[in-house]
Amino acid sequence: MKKIELYADGLNPNEFNEDFGIEIDGYTFNPSLFKKNNAKNYLDYSKKILEKSNKKPVSLEVFADDQDNMINQAKILSKLGNNVYVKIPITFTNKVFTTVVLEELVKEKVKLNITALFTINQVRKILPILKDTSSILSIFAGRIFDCGIDAIKVMRDINEEVHKNSKCKTLWASPRMSYDYVNAINTKTDIITMQASQIKKMKMFKKELEEYSLETIKTFYEDAKSCGYKL
Repeated sequence: MKKIELYADGLNPNEFNEDFGIEIDGYTFNPSLFKKNNAKNYLDYSKKILEKSNKKPVSLEVFADDQDNMINQAKILSKLGNNVYVKIPITFTNKVFTTVVLEELVKEKVKLNITALFTINQVRKILPILKDTSSILSIFAGRIFDCGIDAIKVMRDINEEVHKNSKCKTLWASPRMSYDYVNAINTKTDIITMQASQIKKMKMFKKELEEYSLETIKTFYEDAKSCGYKL
């Protein structure tokens, strides 16, 4: 079934050796996931992750909000390992595009993962800079769905644009369900990143629905029984 690269999103160091029932091809992180995992020192925690990564691709994100510091942070993270892809947001918090940052880092041959992409226009803005690189473009499909927009159509359009005009790879980010693995394949996305709980649920893909129905009924029954509910 595997026709796409699968990256694990936000694992804590103790989860790297878990058996997920499917090969993990890489790892993604951002400052919010570092906070969730109680990371105290950004650089030390990044190094700890890389020690666990078995040299598979690891995306680590900058958190500066100005051009010079963002470039400096990207260089620091990049030097941690040949498997590091530095995540650069598509814009600064003032909505200005980070194109100058991308241009400088491409010159420095830093491996890049452009993050928080939501629209094809954003992709078109940066593709001329990145077209000859193996950069990863992270499109937040799950959050696009949250806005009541069909992310499947958006991803199809973006994938066609990227694959036709560059060497970059697309990544389906922020999936809302395990079945997004299939959606990502069907839209010809190159990579999907998923949380550990979503990856583990993929073991259920061949589960019989009537069997699952009975398990659900039994769970409701046992929960009511254990609470001693009466009417």
